[in-house]
Amino acid sequence: MDTVCAQNSVKDQVRAKYDQIACGEADSGFCMAEGAYDEVDGYVGAADLKLGCGLPFEFTGIKPGERVLDLGSGAGMDAFIAMRHTGPAGTVWGVDLSSAMVDRARRNAQEIGAGNVTFLEGDIEAMPFDAASVDVVISNCTLNLVPDKMAAYAEIHRVLRPGGRFVIADVVRSTGASEVLVQQAEAYAGCAAGAMEFKRYLELIRNAGFAEVTTPSVRALDLPQGRDILKSVVICGSRSAKTHAAA
Repeated sequence: MDTVCAQNSVKDQVRAKYDQIACGEADSGFCMAEGAYDEVDGYVGAADLKLGCGLPFEFTGIKPGERVLDLGSGAGMDAFIAMRHTGPAGTVWGVDLSSAMVDRARRNAQEIGAGNVTFLEGDIEAMPFDAASVDVVISNCTLNLVPDKMAAYAEIHRVLRPGGRFVIADVVRSTGASEVLVQQAEAYAGCAAGAMEFKRYLELIRNAGFAEVTTPSVRALDLPQGRDILKSVVICGSRSAKTHAAA
């Protein structure tokens, strides 16, 4: 199978899995951020499918009026919280590969009157947004599912305005974790197969052109297979404020 076919196969599997979750035909499995949202302003219970692996909002610093893009927006949980930060003068977009998730998020938005939040079906490796059109990119446990992470981070860099920033919660492999243990963790948690080794992941992000890449939160996941397999991390970075930065 060539690279393109392999990537399409992964996307088809991810899409099918999250269509099922959105339709209530499957659960999310191991919850990596249990209780993290309980006290967060803007929490919408109907949008919380227990799919996150961290709490990026502790580090976003979203300001009123900013334009926020949520990648892998699911049923809308993080987008609705972002809406509370941007206020009515801001704009929030959510993008998800699963059409069923997008439909569910749109219903949730209508029910709570989220007029400045828009949900779109789309591919993170080729996003339907203009260059330099977004102030902040957020994501919660989605980039680990993307086959071509370099393409995804190149797209994040492209859509961010100069000086814009990203805050992404994700799952990474611990250094030295054996393939057997990773496969066992995948069967239990459903998020390990596409997770990169932590150091390589940070190198990839820096190679995409981001500056000031930091990891303000790193937490080992307490799986039955052990705590030395997967980590939940929050990664922050910014696009250079120089106007001649590569798009």
